[in-house]
Amino acid sequence: MPAMKGLEWTFDTVAFTYEKLRPGYVKELYQTLFKYIPINENSNVVEVGSGGGQATTPILTTGCRLTAVEYGEQFSELLKEKFKEYQNFSVITGKFEDTVFEDNAFDLVFSASAFHWVPEKTGYEKVFSMLKSGGAFARFANHPYHNTGNPALSQEIEEIYDQYYNKYYHKERKPISEYTEQQAREQAMIAGKYGFSDISYELFYRERIFSAEEYIELLGTYSDHIAIIENIRTEFFAKIEEAINKHGGMITIYDTIDLQLARKR
Repeated sequence: MPAMKGLEWTFDTVAFTYEKLRPGYVKELYQTLFKYIPINENSNVVEVGSGGGQATTPILTTGCRLTAVEYGEQFSELLKEKFKEYQNFSVITGKFEDTVFEDNAFDLVFSASAFHWVPEKTGYEKVFSMLKSGGAFARFANHPYHNTGNPALSQEIEEIYDQYYNKYYHKERKPISEYTEQQAREQAMIAGKYGFSDISYELFYRERIFSAEEYIELLGTYSDHIAIIENIRTEFFAKIEEAINKHGGMITIYDTIDLQLARKR
């Protein structure tokens, strides 16, 4: 579901639930990333929008110097505690676009499910300026989809969304579809507009299974769901939980993860 601008604040209100329930990323993604740009103890890296650190550990354990830029104060404190054993880790609390970095100083800038919050032109131009010649920008995200395994449940959930979510936001129902290779390609090619070259992308897949209760907890970490007024959100979530329990008590989420890579020559 696309992010709604102006809702960045919502994530910080559920920092610990977010860290618990939001998934990390598959090991094949990091293997692809490190093949594209080797990272070691001599590397200088920035992560944009670290959240609960779901993408941080595999980068940090290379021994690189990693600076996390995180807008949420609660997330920043969570990150400091989570990675307190790493002397090579630091956190800047603030928006990436407002944070000052040295030009031509970084080997890798990466962002996992967060760069869509940064204005495109500002974000790409800033990353390009920060990177050394030969440095890389890695942008990746998880795109969940639940329509494949249980169409009856999916249909009921869509009807509940009409009654609550779409009504609340004055939206029309849009067809739900899996994230495609064409979308990944188009997203990757944006970097070419801002001087990047050697652009590539790759898709990875996995499944996750949730109980009704777990799935409701997960929905409670989505920015546009958090922003719904509490009494409506409570009823909305209760209806979804009831639907999942009626259809077997479990829901399977099919994830498509896209990795987009670009280099500064």
